[in-house]
Amino acid sequence: MSSADEASPTQGRLHYRSVFAPGLFEGQVVLVTGGGSGIGRCTAHELASLGAHVVLVGRKLDKLQAVAAEIAEDGGNVSTHVCDIRQEDAVRAMVAAVLAAQGHIDALVNNAGGQFMTPLEAISAKGWEAVVNTNLTGGFLVARECFTQCMARRGGAIVNIVADMWGSMPGMGHSGAARAGMVSFTETAAVEWGPRGVRVNAVAPGYVASSGMDNYPEAMAPMIREMAKTLPIGRFSTEAEVSAGIVYLLSPAASFVNGTTLRIDAGRPQVRLGWPMRPADDKIRERAAIRPFEGFHRATAPKLFGEPKN
Repeated sequence: MSSADEASPTQGRLHYRSVFAPGLFEGQVVLVTGGGSGIGRCTAHELASLGAHVVLVGRKLDKLQAVAAEIAEDGGNVSTHVCDIRQEDAVRAMVAAVLAAQGHIDALVNNAGGQFMTPLEAISAKGWEAVVNTNLTGGFLVARECFTQCMARRGGAIVNIVADMWGSMPGMGHSGAARAGMVSFTETAAVEWGPRGVRVNAVAPGYVASSGMDNYPEAMAPMIREMAKTLPIGRFSTEAEVSAGIVYLLSPAASFVNGTTLRIDAGRPQVRLGWPMRPADDKIRERAAIRPFEGFHRATAPKLFGEPKN
């Protein structure tokens, strides 16, 4: 159901190039679901570099252990818990185990998620429920247990990771419905839990050059590589750019931010067919205001970004 595996920090330098102050989360415990890859992995690294004890949660122990080893090698504090967030009893037990080991949970990054591409008419009830349970119900369960078991007594901050679903998600209607539901949950929880000193916000990433892209079939690679041309600034987001938004919402600087969704999407939802798209070219993309922020020292490009096969 759940298990914990402690990874002791080793001597070493912290190499994550965060824009936030060193020691910002010193003494805090931050739970990161989906921490074994992609945005979750990057965010866990940044939080650890800022002094937090990061609790990595996911279904695959090998992935969690690999990220934990990276963080420990960089000198960070980390532990892992295996949990299927779609299972209510497992979530309840996982949160209890974290509290037994760490004593408190100060923040939650509700990052676990996933979907598959298919048109609405081809989605079975089982497929629909699988995506909704992962992207909506699971996130609710983790947030509820963090609140009821700890945050209701001492406060905290929650950031739910959603997606760029404004203007529809053709081909992923189940995910769009779940993400929209998570935005509504975020807004409701902000009202209900705010009086207990708990802030709840969301981050909606757009097209991110993340390992999560490698979950899609290789046949989709050409289409995915072309997606950057649909963005005004003409490039994908880095994982570090999304992580920075998450860290901001967890930080004291966001103490008056509650119930909002921070879009990190380069303005894609504002694109209109009636306006000719002229994405920023290579030279313009080097201008300081839109130059990629490469803060994550262990970032790797998605395999789908490799050279097309002949």
